[in-house]
Amino acid sequence: MSFRLANWAGQAVLLDGDDYWALGIDPMDALTRLDEIHRSWDGRGTPDGQLGAADLGPPVPHPKQVFGYGLNYRDHVEEMDEVDYLGRTTNEAPVVFTKYPSCLVGPAAPVALVGDQCDYECELVAVIGTESRDVDQAQAWDRVAGLMIGQDISDRALQVEATPPQFNLGKSRESFGPTGPALVSPDMVANPDDLAISCRINGELRQDSRTSFLMRPVAEMVAYLSSILTLHPGDLIFTGTPGGVGHAQGLYLKPGDVIRSEIEGLGALENTCI
Repeated sequence: MSFRLANWAGQAVLLDGDDYWALGIDPMDALTRLDEIHRSWDGRGTPDGQLGAADLGPPVPHPKQVFGYGLNYRDHVEEMDEVDYLGRTTNEAPVVFTKYPSCLVGPAAPVALVGDQCDYECELVAVIGTESRDVDQAQAWDRVAGLMIGQDISDRALQVEATPPQFNLGKSRESFGPTGPALVSPDMVANPDDLAISCRINGELRQDSRTSFLMRPVAEMVAYLSSILTLHPGDLIFTGTPGGVGHAQGLYLKPGDVIRSEIEGLGALENTCI
Protein backbone atom coordinates (compact mmCIF):
# COMPACT_ATOMS: atom_id res chain seq x y z
CA MET A 1 0.00 0.00 0.00
CA SER A 2 2.84 2.41 -0.83
CA PHE A 3 1.95 6.12 -0.90
CA ARG A 4 2.77 9.58 0.41
CA LEU A 5 -0.55 11.35 0.81
CA ALA A 6 -0.69 15.10 1.39
CA ASN A 7 -3.19 17.94 1.58
CA TRP A 8 -2.93 20.77 -0.91
CA ALA A 9 -5.61 23.48 -0.68
CA GLY A 10 -8.12 21.01 0.73
CA GLN A 11 -7.60 18.25 -1.82
CA ALA A 12 -5.71 14.99 -1.54
CA VAL A 13 -2.50 14.70 -3.54
CA LEU A 14 0.18 12.05 -3.89
CA LEU A 15 3.77 13.21 -3.45
CA ASP A 16 7.07 11.95 -4.78
CA GLY A 17 9.71 14.47 -3.77
CA ASP A 18 8.33 17.83 -4.92
CA ASP A 19 6.17 16.26 -7.66
CA TYR A 20 2.46 15.86 -7.00
CA TRP A 21 -0.52 14.09 -8.52
CA ALA A 22 -3.97 15.47 -7.68
CA LEU A 23 -6.57 12.87 -6.71
CA GLY A 24 -9.61 15.14 -6.96
CA ILE A 25 -10.99 14.09 -3.58
CA ASP A 26 -11.03 15.46 -0.05
CA PRO A 27 -8.10 14.30 2.16
CA MET A 28 -10.54 12.74 4.64
CA ASP A 29 -12.28 10.83 1.86
CA ALA A 30 -8.90 9.53 0.71
CA LEU A 31 -8.44 7.70 4.02
CA THR A 32 -11.50 5.57 3.28
CA ARG A 33 -10.28 4.74 -0.25
CA LEU A 34 -6.76 3.47 0.40
CA ASP A 35 -7.01 0.68 -2.19
CA GLU A 36 -7.73 3.30 -4.86
CA ILE A 37 -4.87 5.44 -3.56
CA HIS A 38 -2.56 2.47 -3.91
CA ARG A 39 -3.62 1.93 -7.51
CA SER A 40 -3.22 5.65 -8.23
CA TRP A 41 0.33 5.54 -6.87
CA ASP A 42 1.25 2.56 -9.05
CA GLY A 43 -0.14 4.17 -12.21
CA ARG A 44 0.43 7.82 -11.51
CA GLY A 45 2.00 8.86 -14.84
CA THR A 46 3.11 12.45 -15.44
CA PRO A 47 2.93 14.70 -12.35
CA ASP A 48 0.50 17.61 -12.24
CA GLY A 49 3.20 19.95 -10.94
CA GLN A 50 5.40 20.59 -7.94
CA LEU A 51 4.67 21.60 -4.36
CA GLY A 52 6.77 22.70 -1.42
CA ALA A 53 6.09 22.30 2.28
CA ALA A 54 4.68 25.83 2.47
CA ASP A 55 1.92 24.77 0.05
CA LEU A 56 0.71 21.92 2.24
CA GLY A 57 -1.89 21.72 4.98
CA PRO A 58 -2.16 19.01 7.63
CA PRO A 59 -2.41 15.64 5.83
CA VAL A 60 -5.41 14.70 7.98
CA PRO A 61 -7.21 18.03 8.44
CA HIS A 62 -10.38 16.95 10.26
CA PRO A 63 -9.86 13.83 12.36
CA LYS A 64 -12.70 12.72 14.57
CA GLN A 65 -10.35 11.96 17.46
CA VAL A 66 -6.79 13.01 18.30
CA PHE A 67 -5.05 11.11 21.08
CA GLY A 68 -1.77 11.90 22.76
CA TYR A 69 0.38 9.51 24.78
CA GLY A 70 2.27 11.32 27.50
CA LEU A 71 5.54 10.26 29.10
CA ASN A 72 6.15 7.36 26.72
CA TYR A 73 9.96 7.53 26.55
CA ARG A 74 11.89 6.67 29.71
CA ASP A 75 14.32 9.59 29.36
CA HIS A 76 11.40 12.01 29.07
CA VAL A 77 9.80 10.59 32.24
CA GLU A 78 13.09 11.04 34.09
CA GLU A 79 13.73 14.59 32.90
CA MET A 80 10.22 15.72 33.82
CA ASP A 81 10.43 14.14 37.26
CA GLU A 82 13.67 16.05 37.84
CA VAL A 83 11.77 19.32 37.55
CA ASP A 84 8.98 18.11 39.87
CA TYR A 85 6.52 17.85 37.03
CA LEU A 86 4.11 15.00 37.75
CA GLY A 87 6.02 12.49 39.81
CA ARG A 88 5.32 9.74 37.29
CA THR A 89 6.96 6.33 37.20
CA THR A 90 7.44 4.16 34.14
CA ASN A 91 5.18 1.30 35.24
CA GLU A 92 1.90 3.15 35.68
CA ALA A 93 -1.06 3.05 33.30
CA PRO A 94 -0.71 5.10 30.10
CA VAL A 95 -1.18 8.86 30.28
CA VAL A 96 -3.61 9.57 27.44
CA PHE A 97 -4.93 13.02 26.58
CA THR A 98 -6.46 14.69 23.53
CA LYS A 99 -5.36 17.51 21.29
CA TYR A 100 -8.43 19.22 19.92
CA PRO A 101 -8.43 18.97 16.10
CA SER A 102 -8.68 22.74 15.71
CA CYS A 103 -5.00 23.01 16.71
CA LEU A 104 -3.78 21.10 13.62
CA VAL A 105 -1.76 23.00 11.01
CA GLY A 106 0.54 22.13 8.13
CA PRO A 107 4.25 21.28 8.01
CA ALA A 108 5.47 24.86 7.50
CA ALA A 109 2.75 26.81 9.32
CA PRO A 110 3.77 29.39 11.92
CA VAL A 111 3.29 28.53 15.59
CA ALA A 112 1.59 31.34 17.53
CA LEU A 113 3.09 31.40 21.01
CA VAL A 114 1.03 32.46 24.02
CA GLY A 115 2.84 33.34 27.23
CA ASP A 116 6.46 32.52 28.05
CA GLN A 117 6.31 28.77 28.77
CA CYS A 118 5.56 27.22 25.37
CA ASP A 119 7.47 24.04 24.61
CA TYR A 120 8.27 21.72 21.69
CA GLU A 121 7.74 17.94 21.53
CA CYS A 122 8.62 16.07 18.32
CA GLU A 123 6.49 12.95 17.94
CA LEU A 124 5.69 10.08 15.61
CA VAL A 125 1.98 10.22 14.71
CA ALA A 126 0.10 7.06 13.71
CA VAL A 127 -3.08 7.49 11.65
CA ILE A 128 -5.89 4.94 11.81
CA GLY A 129 -7.07 3.60 8.44
CA THR A 130 -10.07 1.42 9.27
CA GLU A 131 -12.78 1.45 11.93
CA SER A 132 -11.37 -0.57 14.79
CA ARG A 133 -12.66 -1.98 18.06
CA ASP A 134 -10.97 -4.50 20.37
CA VAL A 135 -7.98 -4.96 18.10
CA ASP A 136 -5.35 -7.50 19.07
CA GLN A 137 -1.77 -6.21 19.13
CA ALA A 138 -0.78 -8.75 16.49
CA GLN A 139 -3.22 -7.15 14.02
CA ALA A 140 -2.82 -3.53 15.15
CA TRP A 141 -0.42 -2.41 12.40
CA ASP A 142 -2.98 -3.61 9.83
CA ARG A 143 -5.28 -0.85 11.15
CA VAL A 144 -2.71 1.91 10.65
CA ALA A 145 -3.09 3.82 7.37
CA GLY A 146 0.20 5.63 7.71
CA LEU A 147 2.68 7.64 9.73
CA MET A 148 3.62 11.30 9.85
CA ILE A 149 5.53 13.76 12.00
CA GLY A 150 3.79 15.80 14.66
CA GLN A 151 4.79 18.65 16.95
CA ASP A 152 2.91 18.49 20.23
CA ILE A 153 3.44 22.15 21.11
CA SER A 154 2.57 22.66 24.78
CA ASP A 155 1.72 25.65 26.91
CA ARG A 156 3.28 24.34 30.13
CA ALA A 157 1.79 27.07 32.31
CA LEU A 158 -1.75 26.35 31.11
CA GLN A 159 -1.11 22.61 31.26
CA VAL A 160 -0.48 22.67 35.02
CA GLU A 161 -2.67 25.65 35.89
CA ALA A 162 -5.32 23.37 37.38
CA THR A 163 -5.11 20.35 39.66
CA PRO A 164 -5.09 17.75 38.23
CA PRO A 165 -3.24 19.10 35.17
CA GLN A 166 -5.35 19.99 32.11
CA PHE A 167 -3.25 18.47 29.36
CA ASN A 168 -6.01 18.87 26.76
CA LEU A 169 -6.16 22.66 26.89
CA GLY A 170 -2.42 23.19 27.33
CA LYS A 171 -1.74 21.25 24.13
CA SER A 172 -4.56 22.60 21.99
CA ARG A 173 -4.04 26.31 21.44
CA GLU A 174 -4.46 27.32 17.81
CA SER A 175 -1.46 26.23 15.69
CA PHE A 176 -0.15 23.90 18.46
CA GLY A 177 -0.39 20.81 16.22
CA PRO A 178 1.91 21.01 13.15
CA THR A 179 1.71 17.72 11.22
CA GLY A 180 2.99 16.30 7.96
CA PRO A 181 4.52 16.84 5.57
CA ALA A 182 2.67 13.78 4.22
CA LEU A 183 0.94 10.67 5.47
CA VAL A 184 3.41 7.90 4.62
CA SER A 185 2.28 4.29 4.32
CA PRO A 186 4.17 2.05 6.77
CA ASP A 187 5.65 -0.06 3.97
CA MET A 188 7.65 2.95 2.77
CA VAL A 189 9.94 2.88 5.81
CA ALA A 190 12.41 0.10 6.58
CA ASN A 191 11.03 -0.60 10.07
CA PRO A 192 8.04 1.42 11.31
CA ASP A 193 8.90 0.44 14.90
CA ASP A 194 12.45 1.82 14.75
CA LEU A 195 12.82 5.28 13.20
CA ALA A 196 15.29 8.03 14.06
CA ILE A 197 13.50 11.05 15.56
CA SER A 198 14.99 14.47 16.26
CA CYS A 199 14.15 18.09 16.93
CA ARG A 200 16.31 21.17 16.42
CA ILE A 201 15.64 24.69 17.65
CA ASN A 202 17.43 27.29 15.52
CA GLY A 203 19.73 24.51 14.32
CA GLU A 204 20.62 23.30 17.83
CA LEU A 205 19.90 19.60 18.36
CA ARG A 206 17.58 19.25 21.36
CA GLN A 207 15.94 15.84 20.88
CA ASP A 208 17.69 12.84 19.35
CA SER A 209 16.30 9.32 19.77
CA ARG A 210 14.61 6.40 18.04
CA THR A 211 10.99 5.28 18.12
CA SER A 212 12.16 1.83 19.20
CA PHE A 213 12.59 3.40 22.67
CA LEU A 214 8.84 3.96 23.01
CA MET A 215 7.80 2.22 26.23
CA ARG A 216 4.43 1.48 24.67
CA PRO A 217 4.88 0.95 20.92
CA VAL A 218 2.33 1.75 18.25
CA ALA A 219 0.67 -1.68 18.21
CA GLU A 220 0.13 -1.58 21.97
CA MET A 221 -1.34 1.93 21.76
CA VAL A 222 -3.82 0.95 19.04
CA ALA A 223 -4.86 -2.18 20.94
CA TYR A 224 -5.28 -0.28 24.21
CA LEU A 225 -7.33 2.57 22.77
CA SER A 226 -9.51 0.23 20.73
CA SER A 227 -10.29 -1.77 23.89
CA ILE A 228 -11.94 1.35 25.31
CA LEU A 229 -13.62 3.00 22.31
CA THR A 230 -14.01 2.71 18.55
CA LEU A 231 -11.21 4.15 16.43
CA HIS A 232 -12.20 5.74 13.12
CA PRO A 233 -10.38 6.33 9.82
CA GLY A 234 -8.26 9.44 10.23
CA ASP A 235 -7.95 9.30 14.01
CA LEU A 236 -4.50 10.47 15.09
CA ILE A 237 -2.28 9.03 17.81
CA PHE A 238 0.59 11.27 18.93
CA THR A 239 2.83 8.56 20.35
CA GLY A 240 4.95 10.54 22.80
CA THR A 241 8.16 12.55 22.78
CA PRO A 242 11.73 11.63 23.72
CA GLY A 243 13.85 13.47 26.25
CA GLY A 244 15.25 16.92 25.54
CA VAL A 245 12.13 19.07 25.77
CA GLY A 246 12.52 22.71 26.68
CA HIS A 247 10.65 22.58 30.00
CA ALA A 248 13.23 20.25 31.52
CA GLN A 249 16.02 22.67 30.60
CA GLY A 250 14.24 25.97 31.16
CA LEU A 251 14.53 26.64 27.42
CA TYR A 252 11.11 27.72 26.25
CA LEU A 253 10.19 28.81 22.74
CA LYS A 254 10.48 32.47 21.77
CA PRO A 255 9.15 34.46 18.82
CA GLY A 256 11.49 33.97 15.87
CA ASP A 257 12.59 30.47 16.93
CA VAL A 258 12.58 27.89 14.14
CA ILE A 259 11.49 24.37 15.13
CA ARG A 260 12.76 21.62 12.81
CA SER A 261 11.27 18.19 13.47
CA GLU A 262 12.53 15.14 11.57
CA ILE A 263 11.69 11.45 11.51
CA GLU A 264 13.54 8.94 9.38
CA GLY A 265 11.67 8.18 6.14
CA LEU A 266 8.89 10.68 6.87
CA GLY A 267 10.59 13.99 6.06
CA ALA A 268 10.64 17.13 8.18
CA LEU A 269 8.49 19.91 9.59
CA GLU A 270 9.89 23.42 9.87
CA ASN A 271 7.77 25.87 11.84
CA THR A 272 8.62 29.42 12.86
CA CYS A 273 7.36 30.77 16.16
CA ILE A 274 5.53 34.09 16.09
